Amino acid sequence: MSPDTPAPPPPPKGSPASRDNEEQGWPRWTLWVLIAVVAAVFIIPSFMRTDQGESTGYGSFLDRLRQDQVSEATYDNVNNSVTGSFTDGTSFTTTTPAPPPDTDLELMTQKGVKFTTPEPNPLLTLIPFFLPVLLIIGFFMWMQRRASSQMGGIMSVGRSKAKTYTTERPGTLFSDVAGYEGVKQEITEVVDFLKYPEKFAEIGARIPKGILLVGPPGTGKTLIARAVAGEAGVPFMSVTGSDFMEMFVGVGASRVRDLFQSARKMGRAIIFVDEIDSIGRKRGAGLGGGHDEREQTLNQMLAEMDGFEVTTGIVMMAATNRPDILDPALLRPGRFDRQVVVPLPELEDRRKILEVHIEHKRVSSDVDLDVIARGTPGMSGADLANLVNEAALYAVRDGSNQITMHHFDLARDRVLMGQKRESMALSDVEKEAIAYHEAGHAICAAVLPTADPVHKVTIIPSGMALGVTQQLPIEDRHIYRQDYIEDSLVVRMGGRIAEDLVFDVVSTGANNDLVGATELARKMVREWGMSERVGPMAWGSQGQVFLGEDLMHTRDYSDDTARVIDEEVERILREQEDRCRALLTEHRNALDLVARALLEHETIDGAEVERLVEVGGGTVPRRPELSNAGAADGDMPDSAPDATVDVSH
Repeated sequence: MSPDTPAPPPPPKGSPASRDNEEQGWPRWTLWVLIAVVAAVFIIPSFMRTDQGESTGYGSFLDRLRQDQVSEATYDNVNNSVTGSFTDGTSFTTTTPAPPPDTDLELMTQKGVKFTTPEPNPLLTLIPFFLPVLLIIGFFMWMQRRASSQMGGIMSVGRSKAKTYTTERPGTLFSDVAGYEGVKQEITEVVDFLKYPEKFAEIGARIPKGILLVGPPGTGKTLIARAVAGEAGVPFMSVTGSDFMEMFVGVGASRVRDLFQSARKMGRAIIFVDEIDSIGRKRGAGLGGGHDEREQTLNQMLAEMDGFEVTTGIVMMAATNRPDILDPALLRPGRFDRQVVVPLPELEDRRKILEVHIEHKRVSSDVDLDVIARGTPGMSGADLANLVNEAALYAVRDGSNQITMHHFDLARDRVLMGQKRESMALSDVEKEAIAYHEAGHAICAAVLPTADPVHKVTIIPSGMALGVTQQLPIEDRHIYRQDYIEDSLVVRMGGRIAEDLVFDVVSTGANNDLVGATELARKMVREWGMSERVGPMAWGSQGQVFLGEDLMHTRDYSDDTARVIDEEVERILREQEDRCRALLTEHRNALDLVARALLEHETIDGAEVERLVEVGGGTVPRRPELSNAGAADGDMPDSAPDATVDVSH
């Protein structure tokens, strides 16, 4: 969004925003203005009274008056002062007693002293009488407006809280959204229909009633909606799902009605509901019964979107990252006609997103966005923005005036592994165990043909891990072969088996590895059909408890099948454990070399691991050449194995 975006025009009279402004009462500065006026009335006149001439005593004035040395004088009976000039040309001022003696007044009259009676200030005369009355009237008026405002707030609780934007605000456009060309194409059709309805009407095309943006958190669903607001030539009303819910019964349904009524008055408009899953959950699921406030709000929204009355020219957009819990009636054609998936960005999309986020930052020429994009699979747009910001923070800490590739490496490690805990005190025995543990992971990843190559190995505690082995994927994967998953299991077993081979005992350091390996093997058997004994059958995860689907849910397979599943999971893990043991036994020399290198340097890169494997007599499979500036793989989609292996507490 441009920082020079003009301010929005004032709300039209009668709109909710206008009504809110009218109910705010007197501005806060009204009281201060009133105080300033009253002070000015009393204080300013005192500054306007300027003394003229030299001050002299009253006795001296009378002596010179008797000697006819006073050429002219003026007596003020309000402040009992005499001002004038002497015969020598000097001016004077003096103060008479209050009241002055009759003999003195007679003397001044004989000598020609002028008596003046200034006109009193009428405002000063009336203020002592009317100021208390005005204060009392003002107090009661303030109390009345306050009471009416509170009553109006209670009566207006059913009004919609939607924010209305014009074509000037927000200023985000489709050109500001990096990547997602397919998503922008579908959204652009709706914007074009609202701008040029006659073009679609000639063919007989009907505008979609609703568009549901579905995707993981941080993928830019709300940003795309802001771009629609910037591109559309129609009013754009934005509201969140939680804005419909209040403590009063029926408020949500009332706000839905008010929202659509306001949209109908505008003619053509776009309504955007962010986090619609907060009010769009399946009805009748749970313990709230059919009269739950959330269900009443959803019923009203269903009726407004495609009920008895036809809503023409109004398009509804919504965003959620939990489409599986939405009510089916909300997703049917005629309400949300399209579900636009906003997935995690691909390699090319990640590069474009990085270009957007480094646009206004000082970046060194050695920064390779292709390498950074390839090393950040599974990261959303929000994650990439955070990565660039972390790199900028590291540059500031180092006192550098540019962000270098080294800063991006540090930022990536910070995001993926957590903050390094270099001050953590580890004994020599613990360091040796961690070194062999991580060396076992690294050796397995380096020699297995389908495993992701090693990028970095460290025994410096980071986050909750005592050591980390990072693997760099060659390319983004969307499906995972069985041999790749089995090799991933071997890599996970590498740390535990290395400890057993070297020290003839295992430790708790493999806890995280065993949890991940067991979950992965269970998915192979239950969901992916990778067990010949179980066969081509899949039993997915259980239903969501908060939806009420698991309250009366029974297991959809027998106890015998459950026993077979457990036996198959154990078989897979045992087989991969045996493979890992044979692999590390064969490359025992390389295991010792990598462990000693870790104890000496604490951190080594993937190229050094491969060199040590070859020095120890092993063979590294040929892979496509990769730059050493890549990153560890993050969480993979579709429940695939995580390529980052660590040692947890």
